[in-house]
Amino acid sequence: MATSEQITTCLSETVHHLVCRLGLENVDNEDLSHIVTTSGQVCWETITINLCTLDMAEHDLNYAESVRLLGPVCKTVHSYLLSLSTKQFNDQYGVWFIWTNNPEVFIEVFEAIKSSQHTTIALGLMKLTACLERALGNVYLMIGKDCPFLLRDLLASKELATVFGQNVMNVLRVFLGSPQSLNLRNILWHGFAAPTEIPPMYSSMLLLLTAGLGQKLQRDFMPRHRPYFRLNQLEELVIFPDINEEAITLAEDLIGKSDFVVEIMLPYWREAFAAYRNQRYADCVILLLPQLETGLRKIFTIVNDCPYRFLTAESTTFYTTFDEMLAKYLENNDTNQLPKTLGDPIMEILWDLLNHQEGPRIRDHLSHGELDLKKFPEEMASHVVAVAIVLLYCCFGNRNKISTENKFLRAIVSSTHSYCSRFHPIGRLKQQLQHCVGGLRKWDEIPRPSIGQVAEGPRSGPRMQNISGCLVEELVSYLMKRLQPVYDEELNISQHLSAEEQLHLVTKLLASSISTLYCPRIVLEVVALLRKVVFQCLTVSEHVTSGAATRYQQWLNRSLRSRQRQNYLRMLGSIEYLHSTFSIITLLVTVELLNIRQMSEMDSSKSYIYLKCPLCSFACTTNK
Repeated sequence: MATSEQITTCLSETVHHLVCRLGLENVDNEDLSHIVTTSGQVCWETITINLCTLDMAEHDLNYAESVRLLGPVCKTVHSYLLSLSTKQFNDQYGVWFIWTNNPEVFIEVFEAIKSSQHTTIALGLMKLTACLERALGNVYLMIGKDCPFLLRDLLASKELATVFGQNVMNVLRVFLGSPQSLNLRNILWHGFAAPTEIPPMYSSMLLLLTAGLGQKLQRDFMPRHRPYFRLNQLEELVIFPDINEEAITLAEDLIGKSDFVVEIMLPYWREAFAAYRNQRYADCVILLLPQLETGLRKIFTIVNDCPYRFLTAESTTFYTTFDEMLAKYLENNDTNQLPKTLGDPIMEILWDLLNHQEGPRIRDHLSHGELDLKKFPEEMASHVVAVAIVLLYCCFGNRNKISTENKFLRAIVSSTHSYCSRFHPIGRLKQQLQHCVGGLRKWDEIPRPSIGQVAEGPRSGPRMQNISGCLVEELVSYLMKRLQPVYDEELNISQHLSAEEQLHLVTKLLASSISTLYCPRIVLEVVALLRKVVFQCLTVSEHVTSGAATRYQQWLNRSLRSRQRQNYLRMLGSIEYLHSTFSIITLLVTVELLNIRQMSEMDSSKSYIYLKCPLCSFACTTNK
C-alpha cells in the first residue's frame, strides 16, 4: 500500500467524481426566487423537478444524474446563505429548526459555512446528519412502530414519505441515501472524506432542506423527542492518566510523526485537539473517531495485504469499517491479522469503546444523534484522546522519531498493558461477582438486638444450622481441583472452608486475566447463565441487608407485632446459613468463570446438560 505521503484521497475514483466534481460540472444558474420565496419558504417543486429516475420508477433514482442536475440549485443556495448574516438567518429560519430539538446545531452549521473553514464545515455536516437522523426518527415514531436504525432506511420509508412527500424524501436520498448517492453522512463518519473534498454547497443545501422539512411539519405537528442515551459507564473507563495540556501537546507532536495518520486528514486531528483545549468535548470526539477508523483501516489493509480495501467501497461492496476491522475473520474466512498486530489489550479497549452492547458504543450513539452534544462529558473525550495517543504511538509510528523519555507517554501506554474488558459479558460477570462479595461482607454489619433485648428468645424457634462441614469440604475440594489448571498459586483446602476465606479467595481470583476476544457461542451462553445466578444472589443479598435494617429499626421502635417479631428473629437465625450458602455459590461461579474457555471443548450433549442443569452437571462431576 502507498505510504501516507502518497495518499491523495481515500475516495475511490467513482465516489470521488460523484462527490467532488459532478455537482460542479453544470455551469447553469438557478434563479433563487424559484428555490426560496421572499418569506423564506422552500419551493420544493423547483428542487424535486431536478430528480432523475430510472425506467420511470419513482423510488429507483438515477443518483449520478440527479447530483448533476441539482448542482446549480446547490450553488445558488450556497451563495444565498453566504449573503445572510447570522441574525438574518436565525430570524428567517431559526423557527423551522425547532422540530429537530437542536436548533443551535444548525445555527453552528450556518456559521461554519460562513467561516469557509473546510474542517469546520465538515464537522458541522457530521453534526447536521446526526441531528437530522434523530429528528426524522422522532417523526417516524409518531406514525410508525419500530424506528429503522439507519438513516438511509428512514429516508426510504413509506411512513416518512406520507408525512413529507415521496419526492422530498428522494431529494434527501440523493445526499444521504445509499452508497450510490453522495452518501455524505457515511463518507464523513467513516473517515473517508478529507476536509476539502466535500463541496460546502452541499452543507448549505442540507441546511435549507432541513428548514424546509420543518416548514412542511408546521408548528402543530411537532414530534415528541426521545430521551437521549446516557453514558453511565464513565467510571469504568478511568484507565488512563488525566488528559492535560502536556498530553495535548504530546498528541499534536505525535500526529506529525506517526505513520498512523494519513496526511490529507491532518486538519481533522489538529482541530480535534484544539476542540479539546477549548472544552468542546463533543466536537473533539466527533472529529477523532473517523480518524481512528481511517488509521486502523490503513493498518488493516497493510497487515492483511488488501490495499484495495483502503478506499471507499462502491455500491456493490461494503465499506471497511470498525466492525470488519475488529472481527476475527475476513470476508474470505482468512484470519484477520489486525488483532495479532495490536495485541489483546488494545483490541479489548477498542471493543469496549465501540462494540460491546453494554459499553458506551460511542461512535454509534454519536453518529445516530443519540447523545446530547451540549452535555457531552469530558471523561469520554479524555478517554478517546488517550486511545488516540496509544494508537499513534503503537501502530506503525516511527518510534525512532518519538521520544520515550516523555513520562506521560510512558504512563499512558503502560496503562493498556494489563487491560481487561469491562463491557464484554465476562467483564460484566466479574463486576457482578465483585459487587456480590462486597454485599456479602456487609452482612457482618447487619444490626441485631442484644441478648438482653430478646426477651422471647426461647420461643424464637431452632437456630438454622450451617451447611454441613463435610459438604463444604467436598465442594471446596472440587473447586480447588478445578482451579489447578487455571490458577498458579497453590491452594490449601483447609484454609478456604470459612465463608470469609472463600470471599477473600474470590477477590484474588477475579484479579486474574480472562481473554474475552471472540468467545464461542457456548461460552457466551454459559456466561449468561452464570450472570443470572449472580444476579439472584445480589438481589437476595440486598433484600436481606435492607430488610434486616428496617426490621431492626422497627424492633427498636417497638412497632413490630408478635408474629413479626418471631419472623424477624427466625430471619436473624438463618443469616449465617444463607451467608455460607451464597459465599460458596459465589466461589463456585468464579471457578466456573475461570474455566469458561473449556466449554468450547465440550461436546454438544455435555454442554446441553451443563446449560440446562449446571448443578446436576456439578453433582455428576463430584460423584466421579
